[in-house]
Amino acid sequence: MFEQEVKELIIEVLQLEDIAPDDIDNEAPLFVEGLGLDSIDALELGVALQKRYGISLSADSADTRRHFASVRALAALVESQGKK
Repeated sequence: MFEQEVKELIIEVLQLEDIAPDDIDNEAPLFVEGLGLDSIDALELGVALQKRYGISLSADSADTRRHFASVRALAALVESQGKK
């Protein structure tokens, strides 16, 4: 699973210096509740995921919103696209 790697990427890209990977729940929402990320954070994270893993994302897609629901969902997206 890429969950730990995704957590590290989130912390690195969004410069969440006061949060450790173990502080992020795999199932917790990334936006509003949970980490409390916003749309700018989503854009930055999406670009980082595209660069690092070569995955494709559509900003307007309902699927993309679903993939960004939690760390587990993002890790599943990376795994399903089979990129590393």
